[in-house]
Amino acid sequence: MDEEARPVGAVDEAGMDVLRAGIDAVDAEIVRLLDRRASLARGIGKFKQQRGMAVYAPARERMVLDRVTALGDGEFPKRGLEAVFREIISTSVSLETRLKVAYLGPEATFTHEAALRSFGTSIELWPQTTVAEVFARVERGEAEHGVVPVENSMEGAVTHTLDELMNSPLKVCGEVYLPVSQNLISAETSPEKVDLVLSHPMALAQAASWLRRELPGARLEEVESTAEAARRSVFQPGVAAVGSALAAEAHGLNVLARNIQEARTNTTRFIVLGRSWAARTGKDKTSVVFSVKDRPGVLKDALSAFAVQGINLTRIESRPSRKRAWTYVFFADFTGHPDEEKVGRALEALEEHCPYVSLIGAYPEVPPEVS
Repeated sequence: MDEEARPVGAVDEAGMDVLRAGIDAVDAEIVRLLDRRASLARGIGKFKQQRGMAVYAPARERMVLDRVTALGDGEFPKRGLEAVFREIISTSVSLETRLKVAYLGPEATFTHEAALRSFGTSIELWPQTTVAEVFARVERGEAEHGVVPVENSMEGAVTHTLDELMNSPLKVCGEVYLPVSQNLISAETSPEKVDLVLSHPMALAQAASWLRRELPGARLEEVESTAEAARRSVFQPGVAAVGSALAAEAHGLNVLARNIQEARTNTTRFIVLGRSWAARTGKDKTSVVFSVKDRPGVLKDALSAFAVQGINLTRIESRPSRKRAWTYVFFADFTGHPDEEKVGRALEALEEHCPYVSLIGAYPEVPPEVS
């Protein structure tokens, strides 16, 4: 092929060898630098152990992720940079100490995926059968942290989590948003071979329109979790599950159809539990629970404590107090950190109107991620 006929951007075999040699050289440098980083991480681990400091530092982690994604010039996607450094941080933490994280299981559920996003794959993740068990494991020191769902953009609050937060000494030290992507997964190779679809009731409801349209002859059966549905799909011919891509990967199943959920903006928010809240980063959220006195306008007066200081309330939820019939407590999230002066003033004003105020967490703010 002459030079005039050569396609723009084409690379001959010799040029390909040069490019690959360049990649090999870069890879060697990356490995050298990772070894150096691991040595520094071990030093930090010894420092933390000597002073009894927590290994997991969500504020520092968030600042590292924000800084490295800002350093890129765009050739490597920012989401990819964050994923790579999430695993680097996860491995570095594992070099410092053993870290055990309890989460609402079973494996291959959305909470499992949220835990992986929060801590990476090098941390020991420990599935629990209930939200209460996650709290109990962390409270007893059997796990250093926990991950549980707290709200869904379509279904609202996870009441079991709110009830536990009300009475637990644990604090919220992190958050993660996970778009709910439901998929048809099966050992079969095509949807036409599926005559039974299994999943958790909520997952079946989210995919109901697609299932009626694309698999009108298939029976639907509810099971306790999307992970259990995936497990059963491995062994039963003609069976598919509605679940996550992680469940398909974990059980060696085929993804026959992706994103079959009806709502495209369905996102679940998860929280990370610990024994203390996170340090201030400058872009934080704080969670508080409070009760109010029984008089007209008291909730308006209580919430004015935030408005006066120019603090944005991002969420407010009421729950029965369980201590007295027909009385309620309120859960609120707002921007800012307890170490900020204006937040301190707002909380002082809140206490003037409320017989009970408890800070249940402070953590780096993470922008919601939508599917």
